[in-house]
Amino acid sequence: MAQQDLAGLASAHLRRPGLVMLTGAPGSGRSTLLRRIAAVAPGPAYAGGGLAMLAAVPALALSRAVKARLPTHDVPLLAEAVRSRVRGGLLVLDDLQYADPATLAALPHLARNVRVLVALRAPHRLAEETVAALRSAATAWLDVPALSADTATDLARRVGGQLTDEALATVVRRAGGNPLAVTALARQAGAGRGAPDTDIDQVAYAIAAALADLPRPARTALAALGLLGRPAPAALLGPGAPALLEAGLVVDGDDGCVPVSAYFAETAAGLLDAAARTDLHRALADLAPDAEAARHLAAAGDHAGAYRRALTAADRPGGDRAGLLLFACELPGVSVDPRVRIAAADALLAAGRPHPAARVLTAPGPLGVEADVLRGEALLQAGDPAGARAAVRPVPDAAGGTVVAARDRILLLAELATDPAGALDAAEKIAARYPAPPPGVAAALAAVHAAHRVPGWDTELAAAAGTGTDPLAGRWSAWLLVEHLVADGRLAQAATVARDAAQACAADLAYSWQTRFLAVRDWAEVLQGTMIAASAAAAREPAPGAAADPVAAMDAESMSPARDAADRALRRAADLTDRALPADARGYATAATALVEADTGLLAAARGRLAAPDGHPATAWVAREAAWLDGQPDRAAQPSGTTTAGLLTGLRHITARWAAYDSGATARAAYSSAFEPNTPAPEIPAGLPTAARRTLTAWATGTGFTAAADTWTGVALREEIRCLLAAGLHDTDPERAVAALLRAEHLADTAGLVVLAGRARRGLRRHHVHRDTRSPRSGSRLTRRETDVLRLVAAGEPTRRIAGQLGISAETVDTHIRAGMRKLGARTRTEAAALALTQIEASETHSDREEGR
Repeated sequence: MAQQDLAGLASAHLRRPGLVMLTGAPGSGRSTLLRRIAAVAPGPAYAGGGLAMLAAVPALALSRAVKARLPTHDVPLLAEAVRSRVRGGLLVLDDLQYADPATLAALPHLARNVRVLVALRAPHRLAEETVAALRSAATAWLDVPALSADTATDLARRVGGQLTDEALATVVRRAGGNPLAVTALARQAGAGRGAPDTDIDQVAYAIAAALADLPRPARTALAALGLLGRPAPAALLGPGAPALLEAGLVVDGDDGCVPVSAYFAETAAGLLDAAARTDLHRALADLAPDAEAARHLAAAGDHAGAYRRALTAADRPGGDRAGLLLFACELPGVSVDPRVRIAAADALLAAGRPHPAARVLTAPGPLGVEADVLRGEALLQAGDPAGARAAVRPVPDAAGGTVVAARDRILLLAELATDPAGALDAAEKIAARYPAPPPGVAAALAAVHAAHRVPGWDTELAAAAGTGTDPLAGRWSAWLLVEHLVADGRLAQAATVARDAAQACAADLAYSWQTRFLAVRDWAEVLQGTMIAASAAAAREPAPGAAADPVAAMDAESMSPARDAADRALRRAADLTDRALPADARGYATAATALVEADTGLLAAARGRLAAPDGHPATAWVAREAAWLDGQPDRAAQPSGTTTAGLLTGLRHITARWAAYDSGATARAAYSSAFEPNTPAPEIPAGLPTAARRTLTAWATGTGFTAAADTWTGVALREEIRCLLAAGLHDTDPERAVAALLRAEHLADTAGLVVLAGRARRGLRRHHVHRDTRSPRSGSRLTRRETDVLRLVAAGEPTRRIAGQLGISAETVDTHIRAGMRKLGARTRTEAAALALTQIEASETHSDREEGR
């Protein structure tokens, strides 16, 4: 039952004399609900209640309500004194757990003649016979329900500001529908604070005061749930579990006792002193599975015991073997067996974690040739080819065949990283040495052939990445294949390979590799334009069997599918950036998210996302592209300081050409200034995809942009649009120029690329093409909500305050701003606000004239 429904039920019971009890956990909203019911009840309300510091004062709760001194020596006389003052009004008492015995004894007498509304917190220290008497006298005993997920999310969004959807979901999950916990956790998340530990803020203090009324076994059981971080059977929690169930602080679930609010359980754990916490960790270690027991023992200071339990857990299938072995190797004061170090490094490399793999193999003494090649592999993957070469050089030719093959693989790949030309010769020698190369060597040979684009390189890499190969070599080969496909502009193939590889990594719990593939998949799909296009198509498709709804159809028309598609694409790409990612994954995820934001008009958000230092070539280009979209060609033309090849090199040169055009310099001089100031313009770089090379040739000659646009079709939608824009700006034939601009506008509108669509419209206005309607996908009029949002933008209100004033989320505010920009053809939110005000004022003037007729 929702709290609103509970309020209605309580009000119904209070139409006649009787006692209505509201009970709930700390912070459940009892007092708020009490005030809400009292505000709508007929007649005057007499509000009082108990006070923790004055719980021994006789009849204090009743005296506060009626504002008079009362006889406290005789309960019937006390009840009559209160009744004579309340009469037809409503007696409201909060915090009954702090009430004195006289007040508690008078309530059953009052309930016969007066309407009484009382709130009681659970847990409490009222005697069982007192509770039984109150239950017997009550006409309704109502438990305050937890907030629904939607209501809790709205509360967290209002309190925490611009939290991401993932952060909001985490807050709601941990709070368990408790308003106090939602508020506290949302404030912590909004301020960038972590979960509570031993530092107790005011909210935690209030919770601690309530938990003090629990019996000690119940407090210990709740603290155990906080330390476990998961549900637990009642038998594990001990004798305190029934008291927690009775107090409503835990509920029975499929996996045992589940805390209603994880925040309450964590606070209970934070209240333990050091000795009690150690004892509880040891007790939990005796009852928990090995993986959990190892961490409990480590927290209790028993590192040797933690080491043994971690190794036992690592040997069981289905667990986080890499994480457990790393945990065991890094326990202080423990002598780690070299075999454990080797096993840990092997598992970490398979999971895509080369830095910790190299770390666990760093020991005072020698660990053997097998450890040498594993450390070389880890250093190679960590980007240290010189260190990798030095690590494997001591491995002799007399070592085992598998070890020698691994050594040769590392030496070949280190050569490829430092001397690509010499690597081709080295590859021929190694191929001669291994007529049937093992998987690792075959993957290294394929990498060398891919770097030099030897015919069939992609087939070789795909075979090395296929099923049945060594997992490490397979994932590494799949990653190389994806990166080379992206460099060649084969984005659709790159996205497919990355998606399949991510699924395989997920099945093997290789999180680090999985996030790399997911990030580069999103990057490829954002560049290609398929992510937004597919989302837009899904938005236009009705659900199977769905009935036609004219109202929904009107709403769908006013809410552009392209806008919704862009929002979905942004959420999917941004989801990864909120996680702990490897550098490659973070670079691609950040670049994908920022490019969607910049293209859809959220230029400030894109700038903020790109502000952090990042040497990844994708983010370096997106930073300059966002500057160009934001009308800052000087920043767009600055050297990026990164070196790369293939598609990204072409995109950087294309953006520099656009920056040159917008700054008014000649194409040649500005193109030169973007990379080597005051020097002759460089030749078009070698090794570019066909579409990029055709585009740069068009810029060099001033013709051929429309043909270049065709080469981008199916490759990168936004670059196709940019070529069409260039055609409209350079073509001397007005008819062809307008046709190119109209096509660019249509493609940009369809994909929700606000800034490029606005640029196309400005180009059309130069050719005196003014139309009264926008593309059908944009709608023809601003909705009322879009108008409200843009009016507040014009007033100078920031996004967060607009969200608060209109009662919507910050993400929804941004959505309405983008929609308005799209419909008005504006490049920035400020321009959209100005245009919207012009429309509003014109509309009001027109209305005034109509009324004056």
